[in-house]
Amino acid sequence: MGKIYHVEFPGLNLKFNVSPIAFKICNIPVYYYGILISTGFLLAFLYVIKNSKRFNLEQDSLIDVIITGTVTAIAGARLYYVAFYTGDTFIKNPIKILFINEGGLAIYGGLIGAILGGFVVSKIKHLNFLVILDVASLGFLIGQAIGRWGNFTNQEAFGTVTGSIFRMVSENTSMQPVHPCFLYESTWCLIGFILIHAFSLKLKKYDGQVFLLYTLWYGTGRFFIESLRTDSLFIPNSPFKISQLIAAIAAISSVSLLIYNYFKPKILHFRGDTF
Repeated sequence: MGKIYHVEFPGLNLKFNVSPIAFKICNIPVYYYGILISTGFLLAFLYVIKNSKRFNLEQDSLIDVIITGTVTAIAGARLYYVAFYTGDTFIKNPIKILFINEGGLAIYGGLIGAILGGFVVSKIKHLNFLVILDVASLGFLIGQAIGRWGNFTNQEAFGTVTGSIFRMVSENTSMQPVHPCFLYESTWCLIGFILIHAFSLKLKKYDGQVFLLYTLWYGTGRFFIESLRTDSLFIPNSPFKISQLIAAIAAISSVSLLIYNYFKPKILHFRGDTF
């Protein structure tokens, strides 16, 4: 089954034996990373379809958006990862860019790809893009909460050394207790989904509001969680990381629009065929 990681959470008195590979088909490994991302996508898809009526969206048109958005999300996630990869693996062997089953998908790239793909289809079909963003953002939180556990099975994307009760130890951390950033982000997304879903049921005032709450919530959490990670790229001559910059821009932009729209409720209420 490949490499086995012996993972411990000493503060919680938990121990796991974790393999990145779930099983093999004709000697081809199937990774938990891919299974978890697929599971997250499936649950997000089911949520979006089930709630389409509540957001006044036709299921058939929404499925077209989802299919296109999924393809562009995968492409965006992989291209973003490759673009910021610091090694020379993809230069020496470009065909490896296609091996997404081995891991290497970036959430930011996936979000950008999904939004661009969804925008194109919504324009073609004259759909209200902001409403699509509202329901999709809740699906994003579901997918992110589950997909982050792929970092656990791969034992990657962890943080700095810590004495926190949640500290994690494994061979990949050099047996040092580190922040389990995957756990922080997964929990943050789960809490965000619960709160924003509840908000969308009764308190939503205009199209795009739920999406702005999502980008504010996720951007804020990602900014602080990213500060703990040890594998992120820094902005040259700066103590901040590229992911932190993107998160900060998303959060600040969202809160600015939310405040502005509180006083002028129509600023984001565009028609789907004119946005």
